[in-house]
Amino acid sequence: MSDSMKVVLFCGGQGLRMRGDGMVVPKPMVTIGGRPLLWHVMRYYAHYGHTEFILCLGHGADELTDYFGRAGGQSWNITMVDTGLHASIGERLMQVAEHVHGEDMFLANYADTLTDAPLSAMVEGFRRGDAAVSLLAVRPSSSHHVIQMGPDGMVSRVDDAGILHHWENGGYFVMRQQIFDELRPGQDLVPHALNRLAAHGRVLAHRHRGFFRGVDTAKDRIELDYAYRQGRRPWMVWESQLKPAAVAR
Repeated sequence: MSDSMKVVLFCGGQGLRMRGDGMVVPKPMVTIGGRPLLWHVMRYYAHYGHTEFILCLGHGADELTDYFGRAGGQSWNITMVDTGLHASIGERLMQVAEHVHGEDMFLANYADTLTDAPLSAMVEGFRRGDAAVSLLAVRPSSSHHVIQMGPDGMVSRVDDAGILHHWENGGYFVMRQQIFDELRPGQDLVPHALNRLAAHGRVLAHRHRGFFRGVDTAKDRIELDYAYRQGRRPWMVWESQLKPAAVAR
């Protein structure tokens, strides 16, 4: 286990792509296995000993306050900060700077991604270097297909998006205080602040080929809830008796 660190979670987005599910609650509060999505994210961090959370609230702040004001039934230390309805993630992080002031390192993440990535290894790899930020690098998870075609528009091949030789930002950030030097009003953490740091070799990526799933749409939530009920829930690393298995799209 790593030494305990504070965890900043960005919970204020409107989750517009989730509304096809008839959602009337903010996206972090949609349920998987009867628990809010955000609870699953927090429980992942708690498994690794990080139980002090700073929730950046916005859309649906009242619902999150009602639920997590009770700590979701857990012995967690939770600070909730209303960072506004329309702030970018970078601006939300700026607003909670005082809550991580003096911390050599802290964790940050979106509220809608699940993984079985080894957090302790990610933290230790970051600790040994001098990067200002590290992030989880994951393979493309699109359910769409990529096409190869000629100048005349004729298609020569159709493949799964997974064949692409690139990596995506999966969140699960580890940060040092230098991140606050690169944040600007009206800009975002990604890409603006990270690109400024990357230009100076200060951003580290942890490649992860295991389970990762962003919960962006009603389809994602439905599939994960079904997988949960079938016992296929690899993101729940705190349940060691469960064998990891991929969740099919």
